[in-house]
Amino acid sequence: MSVHTFNEENFETEVLGTEGTVLVDFYADWCGPCKMMSPIIDEIAEEMQNVKVGKVNVDESGELAMKYNVSSIPTIMVVKNGEVSKTFVGVTEKDLIKEVL
Repeated sequence: MSVHTFNEENFETEVLGTEGTVLVDFYADWCGPCKMMSPIIDEIAEEMQNVKVGKVNVDESGELAMKYNVSSIPTIMVVKNGEVSKTFVGVTEKDLIKEVL
């Protein structure tokens, strides 16, 4: 499954309005740890067909990042049926993320 692009225009529909689980990666292109997480996020998208996976560029969607109190990146947020159920800050092992999906 491909990795979606979430932003302020589609976040409510694509993330909050989705029944089931959505994994959201808040990142920036210039962020070294974000670059380390990117292949992990891609692997999760491929391995877990029942989870919608997407990314939010904090430089382009700053208000969205502020709304969810993203003060450090990468921040990985798990949303289940429109509710945030878990948040990881910083580089996180794939297995730890998959445990909560």
